[in-house]
Amino acid sequence: MKKTPVVLIEGDGIGPEITRAVLKILEAAGAPLEWIPAQAGLAAAEACGTPLPDATIDAIRRHALALKGPLTTPVGTGFRSVNVTLRQTFDLYANIRPARSIPGIKTPFDGVDLVIFRENTQGFYIGQEHWINEAHTEAQSTGLVTKVSSDRVIRAAFDYARTKKRKKVTLVHKANILKLTTGLFLDCGRAIAKEYPDISFEDMIVDNTAMQMVINPRHFDIMVTTNLFGDILSDLASGLVGGLGLTGSANLGTHCAIFEAVHGSAPDIAGQGKADPTALLFSALMLLEHIGEGSRAEKIHRAVLHVIATRREACTSDIGGTGSTSEFADAVVAALA
Repeated sequence: MKKTPVVLIEGDGIGPEITRAVLKILEAAGAPLEWIPAQAGLAAAEACGTPLPDATIDAIRRHALALKGPLTTPVGTGFRSVNVTLRQTFDLYANIRPARSIPGIKTPFDGVDLVIFRENTQGFYIGQEHWINEAHTEAQSTGLVTKVSSDRVIRAAFDYARTKKRKKVTLVHKANILKLTTGLFLDCGRAIAKEYPDISFEDMIVDNTAMQMVINPRHFDIMVTTNLFGDILSDLASGLVGGLGLTGSANLGTHCAIFEAVHGSAPDIAGQGKADPTALLFSALMLLEHIGEGSRAEKIHRAVLHVIATRREACTSDIGGTGSTSEFADAVVAALA
């Protein structure tokens, strides 16, 4: 079977150990992937003098696929966020964050099954900030919203809804106050919705959305919003199903895709076998689906759910177990068999 080359960035802190666990599971499942090692984050800064070496950028550009563990951006060095830089360098305009309830994980809600599409390259994350007085007591940040970027992420959300046979898209905005920027985003959504008569469409102000998500998250199906709102609401959605350690993430562009765990590098527990590899594994399953290996991804997903529901002793402590990172991986491998 021909293997698909994928750039592999293990990441910092717990990154290497959760990556090892994920690779073991993928190998046991026969995933046709060829790993191309690359560096980024704190380890890259220490080895290469930069948290995002040119060799890593070149490898991602060449292979157009990457799986990335959590990264630490060096503090006080003037380096921008590696994650933001990667998204802008490769124009990864859609950040896709599913949040689904997992049997065996106790939360205030069950039956949650929503997917957030976050515009990933603009808004207030474009890095245009400056002081507006010499005393550095007043600062200003500029946000950017364009029709082109709004259209493509909104259309991606509707296309996903149609492909996955989902029923509704909720566009989240603050057009009552940010009338030009998120107003433009809302106008784009209303226009595109007319092209998808089979998909129900609603818009919702972001503060009301946050409230509704913690009252009745089952109201939501597919959500699409701007960069800052998406950053906040996608973490909220993860909290509804058990936390950032249980949700995957994809960053998609026209010519490139990077799949990543969105939780931190947790240096305080690095090397102790306490880290949960589920988020990175679920991100890898999104990668498999992206390359047409959906049935294999679903087989692994079922194995993970089986372990969480029936093998608590093999699960890590964040989800109520007593097992280690490697023991969880071994249990999933056994479930695959």
